[in-house]
Amino acid sequence: QVQLVESGGGLVQAGGSMSLSCAASGRTFSGSVMGWFRRAPGKEREFVAAITWSGNKIYSSDFVKGRFTISRDNAKSTVLLQMNNLKPEDTAVYSCAVVWAVAVPTSPYSYEYWGQGTQVTVSS
Repeated sequence: QVQLVESGGGLVQAGGSMSLSCAASGRTFSGSVMGWFRRAPGKEREFVAAITWSGNKIYSSDFVKGRFTISRDNAKSTVLLQMNNLKPEDTAVYSCAVVWAVAVPTSPYSYEYWGQGTQVTVSS
């Protein structure tokens, strides 16, 4: 059974940094695409960033470009999200997800497994 467990959320001041980690287990993750999504209160879940198994394809939403960086450590079956220059509007529950695909989907409906999410709160 595939399991994704996020860690690293919490409270940070605007302008600060935070690193999220998602540890995957239960299946070989070769060929997988791993992504980060977020959901703010009262809003729909939105795509943040995703990365292929080899790391040769990375997609990020416009609102995080230049601030957030996604990476993965395949030896540890882990995907990381480094968030810099955080803003109050980045406050949300951040979740990681995985799908075995060639393309990199940005729709949450395309992902097969999800973590439980971790809360990120950015104070002004």
